[in-house]
This record gives sequence, structure tokens and C-alpha cells, in this order.
Amino acid sequence: MECLKNKKLRAKIEPFDTFWEAPEDIEKGFNTFGKFYQRNYLSHIPTKKDIRILVISCGPGYFVNLLRNLGYTDVLGIDSEEKKIKYAKEKQLNCKVTHAFDFLMESDEQFDLIFGEQEINHLTKDEILQFLDLCRNKLNKNGMLIIHSLNGANPITGSEALAQNFDHYNTFTDYSLKQVLEHVNFEDIKVIPLNLYIFYENPLNYIGLVLDKLLNLTFMLSFIFYGKKNRIFTKKIAAICKRQ
Repeated sequence: MECLKNKKLRAKIEPFDTFWEAPEDIEKGFNTFGKFYQRNYLSHIPTKKDIRILVISCGPGYFVNLLRNLGYTDVLGIDSEEKKIKYAKEKQLNCKVTHAFDFLMESDEQFDLIFGEQEINHLTKDEILQFLDLCRNKLNKNGMLIIHSLNGANPITGSEALAQNFDHYNTFTDYSLKQVLEHVNFEDIKVIPLNLYIFYENPLNYIGLVLDKLLNLTFMLSFIFYGKKNRIFTKKIAAICKRQ
């Protein structure tokens, strides 16, 4: 496969290697995104605090900041937008400006965990294959990769998620996300739902949780009726896998 530098990546309006989901109030995002990451991902992350971690498309450093606050001592964040990295550095976070593909191809560093903070839907299929292969090569033995994607199995948001952003080139389901990770030789692959209603301090989230479970049950029964095996219908899904 032809090597791709960032300047040749397809997405131009919302490039893959910078974080686009930050709210207008960037500071507020450290609280909201921190809780989202902690309550969706933390139970899947190794507890050893000195592991070497790379956060790709780190933006102003939401996940890097969470990991630091949790006691992880060796975390590096990268993002291609200088303004976002400047914000991270003002918080004394270990982040730097660089393009994701360039860093993965040119750096000599190896990592125990790589976390992609941007949806892989901002990459074309060929770019996804190369990105995953580059990540695998940057992981130490038994190193872990965590990525996330828009969930094409959701009957309400799946097709809209693909159409509403010019730089969304694909969606995944539980099956197809496992499929592509197996293709590039990752193992111990687990696909998980990313739950939106985890802000337990807000009582409305409990209503959202109930409605979400009811919708998921409805979707699952409908898919069974059509002979489909999809069981995860959250707006987004994530995959945790390892290099053996």
C-alpha cells in the first residue's frame, strides 16, 4: 500500500488528526469529556501507572489531562492544530504539534497504549488500513489500541452520521469494526458501546438511560426479525484490541 503523509489524507474540512468535538467553552470540556472518557473507557485501560501512552488527535488535552489526574506518568498527546496544543501546554500537559501519520511513520518511540481521540470515520478505507497498521507497529508486545467510530447499525443516527459531515467517509458496526482489526492482525478484540447518558449528576440522564435501553431493545428485536446479529446500537462504538 502506498505510504500516506498527512497532507495527502482525504479529509480537508475536518482533518483526522485534530480534535473537532471540543465545545465552544474549551475549559468546560475538561470536565464533561473527562467524565465521558472515565466512565466509558477507564475500566478497559491497564492500571499500571507507568505505561507509555500515546493520545492521537488530543486537541486541548482532555484525555491526556484525565490520565494525568488519575496518576499515569508517561503520556504523550499529539494534534496537528497549534492553537489546541497551545491550550494543552498552558495546562502543563505533555502535548505537541505534529501530524498523526507523520508521527507514526517517523517516530522511534514505542507505546503500551495508543488512544485515538478522533473518530476513524474521518479516514477513507485505505487510510484506515494504513493507520491501524502504523498503530500496531508502534505498540509494544501486548500493547493496546483503543479507537472509536460512528455506529452504522443505529437506525436513527447511522445514516445521518454518514451524510451530515462531508468528511465522514464510512461508518462501522460491531462486526465490521472487528473485521478490519482482525485483517490488520490485532487480537483480543472487544467492541463496546459508548454511552452518552453517563453524567449521573444530572437527573435527566436517568431518563435518557431508560429511553436508550428501550430503543436498544426495540432495535435488537427488529434486527433479529430480519435475521441480523447486531446487538450494539449506541450512537458511537469503540474497539479495544491488542498486538500479540
